[in-house]
Amino acid sequence: MADRITDEGVARLRERIGIARPHSAPPHYLFPNEDAFRHVAMACGDDNPLWCDRDYGATTRWGGPIASPQLVGGDTLIGEDEVVEVTPEQRELLKGDPIGGVHAFYSGSRREWWNPLRPGAAVVRRNALIGVHDKRSSFAERAVHEWFGEGFAVRGGPVLSGQYRLMIRAEREKAVARSTNDAVEIEPYTDEEIEAISTAVAGERARRRGAEPRWFEDVTEGDDMGTLVKGPLRVTDMVVWHTGMGMGLYGVAALRLGHDQRRRMPRFFRPDDLNIPDVQQRVHWDAEWARRAGNPTSYDYGRMRETWLIHLCTDWMGDDAWLWELDCQFRRFNYVGDTHWMKGTIVRKFLAPGDRPAVDCEVWGENQRGERTTPGHATILLPSHEYGPVRLPEPPGGATNCQEALDALATRFAADEGGAGAPAGSSLLDGPLLD
Repeated sequence: MADRITDEGVARLRERIGIARPHSAPPHYLFPNEDAFRHVAMACGDDNPLWCDRDYGATTRWGGPIASPQLVGGDTLIGEDEVVEVTPEQRELLKGDPIGGVHAFYSGSRREWWNPLRPGAAVVRRNALIGVHDKRSSFAERAVHEWFGEGFAVRGGPVLSGQYRLMIRAEREKAVARSTNDAVEIEPYTDEEIEAISTAVAGERARRRGAEPRWFEDVTEGDDMGTLVKGPLRVTDMVVWHTGMGMGLYGVAALRLGHDQRRRMPRFFRPDDLNIPDVQQRVHWDAEWARRAGNPTSYDYGRMRETWLIHLCTDWMGDDAWLWELDCQFRRFNYVGDTHWMKGTIVRKFLAPGDRPAVDCEVWGENQRGERTTPGHATILLPSHEYGPVRLPEPPGGATNCQEALDALATRFAADEGGAGAPAGSSLLDGPLLD
């Protein structure tokens, strides 16, 4: 039956695990330069000069401009496909979507970074489906968790980053029937509330550590990382997001290119009130479409909040530190009109392998209703009076290229607790998603 999760569809998905293949969309930036660094950072509301001022980097330990972690990986932002063709047998396995028409939510992510991205680098990527888990959800009775692994590298080395990406596929009609999100109300703000938020935002640049080192010896477990305010969320914010981040996994296109896309992906389209076919992604900027999908109004992209957590970490840690790992869940939607406070606490101070001074952080996004919509963790390497400047982390398994990085990520995925879908110790193992 169309638009349904079936046992046959899940079995067909699982046959695709481990097959490296071209990405669903081309990279937004083929040769990311200082302009791309700035556009991506500012699309996330981050004007840190380390990413946004091409001259500032020369004054830092990096000796020149580098990209923000938001850009280094990020699904469809960078990286030409190393795999451009598959075998005829693989092509048959990859044909179509076994659960086509079933709504997709970007629901969780884990990322790690091993080397900085510098201007003009030719970046390559390799990606594969690495896990398919049949789940039950209170949002839509049956759901499938699709896990994808990706590795990114400069052509010829070094490897830059790796990530897991979780897509939850939920049956749309059952989600609408349950209507568990209809109780959410977005209350109008008073002038005083808007002014209070504006005042908090105006003071945020002062908390950015910048050129002053955040020394390992000065950090204590239990330290507060401060707060970033993101919102109230507007459709305008999502328009600006797309100007820097591109159109994402589905490669939404305009005009003639949009017609071409509909021929390739007819089930990604449905008619609007004028009978004009439009993309399902419209739920992010059209409140009525979002309501038809079981939500009270339009909502953000999970990846937006992931980048906001990255922004929280990089503001706190300063220029001399290194954001090594970050994972997060997207447990609730962030609706247009919601305001998020991004917060964090230092929960562990330790020496990582190779005597690298490091801290583990609990990080999260919390909305005006007091709900933690985006729990996560981060690991940051800090400079030290005793151990010296930050030494960049080793890629998993000593990987020197995308395939080795992807293999190491897949091995880690397979070794987690019971195949639940994330590395052991990750917050992605905790509790239900989209509940």
